[in-house]
Amino acid sequence: MKDITIVIPNLNGMRWLEGCLGSLRKQTDRDFETILIDNGSDDGSVDFVRERFPEVKVRAYHRNTGFCRAVNAGIRMSRSRYVLLLNNDTVCSERMVEELHRAMDADEKRFSCAAKMIRLSDPSVLDDAGDFYCALGWAFARGKGQDAGRYSGAQEIFACCAAAAIYRRSMLEETGLLDERHFAYLEDIDLGYRAQIFGFRNWYVPAAVVYHAGSATSGSAHNAFKVKLASRNSVYLIWKNMPGWQILLNAPFLAPGFAVKTLYFTRLGLGKEYVRGLARGLSMCRGPGRVRFSEHPKGNYLRIQLQLWKNCWLRLKG
Repeated sequence: MKDITIVIPNLNGMRWLEGCLGSLRKQTDRDFETILIDNGSDDGSVDFVRERFPEVKVRAYHRNTGFCRAVNAGIRMSRSRYVLLLNNDTVCSERMVEELHRAMDADEKRFSCAAKMIRLSDPSVLDDAGDFYCALGWAFARGKGQDAGRYSGAQEIFACCAAAAIYRRSMLEETGLLDERHFAYLEDIDLGYRAQIFGFRNWYVPAAVVYHAGSATSGSAHNAFKVKLASRNSVYLIWKNMPGWQILLNAPFLAPGFAVKTLYFTRLGLGKEYVRGLARGLSMCRGPGRVRFSEHPKGNYLRIQLQLWKNCWLRLKG
């Protein structure tokens, strides 16, 4: 049995698959298998992978089940010690698997490790050097748009971007997999947040380099579909992961945070979509799904809260 399973969700991504899967064939660490979950592509992706990359296991759905459900299906198909999630619009450096593998083996307290993502269209520019979440209710990719030479040191982060990150199966069995109510967007922040509630750690590994196109499925950085889903999930994420006292403590930050986002998207012509998403998020704040706060040490929440305040400064200083 391989030590790592790489899970790649795909929806009409045939233009990217040669680069993505071809880069996996060049990895220095070969202790992995690859599973591609296709979400109802009609561009020939499935036939292409089966013919060009027969070593890849394929599960094909007839419709778009969402990023979260597709990834979860791939995780459930695997039996390996680690699961590496990888977007279809990526090209991996030859040592990517090796470096992530080594980082996970180095510390058994690590829940996940994130690759350093660089813009595929311009390798001089960073795409993601670890994901963070702050008391304003904002999730952000550290270093996005900055010089690719920055953030060269390994360190703890709030969460890993699921576009290129490895997870420990034994801990996933405790935290649960990606929350399928998200469908897509912020599901990786939610998972990293949940891991911290359990007392686990998320780590950034700059030696594991991945080149990322970005927005390959949704089509652009900002569109109605993405804005509505992300704003909906931003509300759900707070309700799900923060106990009542923590929501009240952060309310003076969350209120202006959502106000600023509303103004920002209004100027882009997407204000209605953003507000509608917030309303849908409020409607999700009932029923199952919320973390059982009493089951986890209060010290974990205090540690997270300090990060939420610290990350406000990190975000605002750019």
